[in-house]
Amino acid sequence: MENTRRGAQCAPADVHWVTAGEHSSPLHVRIQELLHTHPKVLLAIDGPCASGKTTLTRALQQTYDCNIFPMDHFFLPPTLRTEARLTEPGGNIDYERFQAEVLTPLTAGNPVTYRPYNCQISDFDSAITVPPKQLNIIEGTYSLHPALADAYHLKLFLTTPKAEQLRRIAERDGEILLERFKTEWIPLEKQYFSHFDIESQCDFSF
Repeated sequence: MENTRRGAQCAPADVHWVTAGEHSSPLHVRIQELLHTHPKVLLAIDGPCASGKTTLTRALQQTYDCNIFPMDHFFLPPTLRTEARLTEPGGNIDYERFQAEVLTPLTAGNPVTYRPYNCQISDFDSAITVPPKQLNIIEGTYSLHPALADAYHLKLFLTTPKAEQLRRIAERDGEILLERFKTEWIPLEKQYFSHFDIESQCDFSF
C-alpha cells in the first residue's frame, strides 16, 4: 500500500498542499487514476476530531463533482448505547446502519436514502436522498472502521498536534464542550485508532 506522509501536519490552513498544483499533487493524481479506471470511487477520510477532515473534504468538493457522506450523521443513538457497545472500539458509531443504508446502495450504483442523526436534538432528521455520482467521499472519524474499510478505493488519515487540536475545538465548540471532548470523545477516538491501527492502513497520511 502506498503510504505518503508529509513531514508537517496537514491543517485546515495548510490544506493547499494536498489540493494545489493543477491536479499535480500525489492525492489528485491518485484520484484521477481511480476515476479513469473505476465506474464508482469511494474515498474515506479518517482522523481525530479537528484535524482538518471537513476542510479537506470541502476543498476536494470544489474540484470534483462528488457526494459527501459525513460520519457525524451516523453516531450511535441513545437507544443503542449499551455499556457493552460503548466499550467496543469504534462502537459509538452506527456502522451497521451506515453499511446497510449507504455502502450497500452506493456500491450497487443506486441512490442513497437515509435519516441523518442529529446530536443536538438526540434524534433523527428527515430523510435525505443522494443520487449516484462517480466519486463519493466518506468523511469523519470512524469512517475506516473494519466493518466498512473494505469498500473503499482510497483511504486518507489526517492528524494534528494536540495543542492545535484543542485550540480548534475550543474555537469551534466552546470551552464547555471542549471538556467533554477531552474526557469522553477524544479518548474513544484514541482507543479506536490504536486498537485497529487505523493510520497504518491508509494510502495517504497527512
